[in-house]
Amino acid sequence: MKLINVTNSHSRLVRNQLENTDAEMVKVYTAGNTTIVYTVAPSHNEILLINKKRNLNEREINEVKEYFLKKMPLSSYEPDAITQIELPGLVEISIKTNQLSNNAS
Repeated sequence: MKLINVTNSHSRLVRNQLENTDAEMVKVYTAGNTTIVYTVAPSHNEILLINKKRNLNEREINEVKEYFLKKMPLSSYEPDAITQIELPGLVEISIKTNQLSNNAS
């Protein structure tokens, strides 16, 4: 599965996420009919997979999850603390990170 960075095409979504959540970085990717929103926040990272045409299969979910986990140092997260919520056409993966921000809001 090849992920294509389409963040520039979703500037409104990115701006809203940055303004209204604790997100520090938001990137949007596409893999065919699946849209992936990757968000980095001080205490967690989120991967949101959306496919409006069909449900996501386990292989797709695992490939995307592994793609982003490979970009993170193993010491920055606990593999047992990864949570996954699956709904029809939507999967949210939350990765609790060990690095907390010193900025108090």
